[in-house]
Amino acid sequence: MERKLITPHFMEAIKNFPLYSQEEKGKDAICVAVFTIGRIRWYILEGQHEGDDFVLFAIVCGMCETEYGYVSANELEKIEIDGTKYGINDKFHVCQVKGFTPTKLKNIQDNELRSFLHRLYSKPKKN
Repeated sequence: MERKLITPHFMEAIKNFPLYSQEEKGKDAICVAVFTIGRIRWYILEGQHEGDDFVLFAIVCGMCETEYGYVSANELEKIEIDGTKYGINDKFHVCQVKGFTPTKLKNIQDNELRSFLHRLYSKPKKN
């Protein structure tokens, strides 16, 4: 199976971020890449080969809940939306956001992501 998401460019960006390498960084973790389909975004933080797959650790936004999670690149590559159901003569697949430069999570301009990070990492003010 041809890998469309795990490109040489992606491999170069993620080489210093194997699984568990940014575990304690919170909002300062580096987002290496962004994958998207429709309104769903995967902010990729870490990843490594496992067998014939590439396992990614990401924050996913745009679904029922924003959350951290592990995702298989093989599974992401199989996702397909049939546009003919919506009057569009095309099929849509998960793709990597072109031109994204790795940056800290806290610098990404995404309201859902920012709200999620704020809930997790902002300390309540003491009276």
